[in-house]
Amino acid sequence: MSDAIQPILVASELSRHYHVSRGFMKPAATVKALNSVSFSLAPKKTLAVVGESGCGKSTLARQLTLIEELTSGQLQIAGVDTVGASAADLKILRPKVQMVFQNPYASLNPRKQIGTMLAEPLLLNTSLSAAEREEKVRAMMTRVGLRPEHYHRYPHMFSGGQRQRIAVARAMMLTPSVVVADEPTSALDVSIQAQILNLFMDLQDELGIAYVFISHNLSVVEHVADDVLVMYFGVGVEHGPKDVLFDRPLHPYTRALMSATPAIRAEDRGSKVKLLGELPSPLNPPSGCAFNTRCPFATDHCRTEVPKLRPIEGRLVACHRVEEITV
Repeated sequence: MSDAIQPILVASELSRHYHVSRGFMKPAATVKALNSVSFSLAPKKTLAVVGESGCGKSTLARQLTLIEELTSGQLQIAGVDTVGASAADLKILRPKVQMVFQNPYASLNPRKQIGTMLAEPLLLNTSLSAAEREEKVRAMMTRVGLRPEHYHRYPHMFSGGQRQRIAVARAMMLTPSVVVADEPTSALDVSIQAQILNLFMDLQDELGIAYVFISHNLSVVEHVADDVLVMYFGVGVEHGPKDVLFDRPLHPYTRALMSATPAIRAEDRGSKVKLLGELPSPLNPPSGCAFNTRCPFATDHCRTEVPKLRPIEGRLVACHRVEEITV
């Protein structure tokens, strides 16, 4: 019997808190942008992280890519704990997790040629010669659908879709184990989005990369994800296999997100679940369940006690009343 596949990335109760000033003569406040988020990611798998703007998705991305330090929690990459790791260990770990940013117009240096830009990760992290670096860059350009003559061109000479291909190529140059893609198609035309998504999936099949795919577009998530983590106000509220969540979302927030997704076929259109109000202020978070201020099913219990993620119907759900409201 073969050994079980070991996860390439394990996040345990990741938290990131920021201390912010509230003005003259007022005490500083603590914003809990990320609060005890846990998951694991296996090689060649895609975890989609979904939720409204301000729910903590991009903060999570910065923790996973070691751009920021955790306030608390544990993060393991390839079996190595990043918390308390030495500078030498972190230097080895960082190339294993790369990032593709949302805006291809802002993420590329306008003063550098594409070939130079793509060679930089190799220059900083390997001992390859200039000729070897150029060979690898040109091979990666071909792999992502760029032509040889693009090597000496500047970012402003490319379309949005081509720029995102360049950004993807840059993330892949060190053959990472995990790529964190933060809304990688939201700034692109719909016709180009499918091309970039297919590129991600082809590279995953070819290179065995695992993805953390951050998005608010559930149609995209349904296309690319293996598992889905639904976040609200910095916490995970539902987490499980994509098919399970899309077939029968349980948390009221997940149900609202799903019902807001447009459907062409009439039979795919379920009853609408309306969200009341807006996200609460991070400077004045509600007590109990963070979603209680917008949830149509909230009770006094919801307003006083924070629900924990617990297994229900093949996924984890953080809701006190989920059994009652989904009968």
